[in-house]
Amino acid sequence: MERKTQPSIIRIARENGEETRAEPLNLGVRVRELRKAKNWTLEQAAKHAGLARSTLSKIENGQMSPTYEALKKLAEGLQISVPQLFTPPLREQVNGRMDITKSGEGNSHATTTYEHELLAVSLVKKQMLPYRARVRARSPEEFDGWVRHDGEEFLYVLTGGVRLYTEFYEPVDMRRGDSAYYDASMGHNVISTSPEDAMILWVTSLN
Repeated sequence: MERKTQPSIIRIARENGEETRAEPLNLGVRVRELRKAKNWTLEQAAKHAGLARSTLSKIENGQMSPTYEALKKLAEGLQISVPQLFTPPLREQVNGRMDITKSGEGNSHATTTYEHELLAVSLVKKQMLPYRARVRARSPEEFDGWVRHDGEEFLYVLTGGVRLYTEFYEPVDMRRGDSAYYDASMGHNVISTSPEDAMILWVTSLN
């Protein structure tokens, strides 16, 4: 039934990529990276931070745990905030990933209420799951309860008209060009209100 089917679409997408776990941040390595990003020697960085060169060297090599006062001096010297010392750097390298899905070439998964077409299926470890759906349902009674899953979701009506039912809001009628953004853990269902099956685009976060 639908309550079981739609979450499987989300699971299928998640299973296409491996789970990633954040590695514990090494303060010494982080300080060294910040220093080298400024092209500073140990002496230069220590001077900016008001610390002894030997102290900075021990911090970078994990030979001592700095006091909060030393952390404040380090942050000020590196022109960042103390929390940024413990925040992994954003990825600066552009990997140029791209996937083109021609019309009708997505990965199809049909149910009694929707016909999903997963898009960008060749990309793994995606942050978002885009998929097009043909809405077959004409009544909320066709669903076996609410659809709900982790993440946030964006809905955009491509053709026809739909009615969006949600657990905490009144039903909303939507036409071509209308969109909705909502918490996907809130129960939700969509039916077509037009004579033909409506077409919608869904984009669901995967993290």
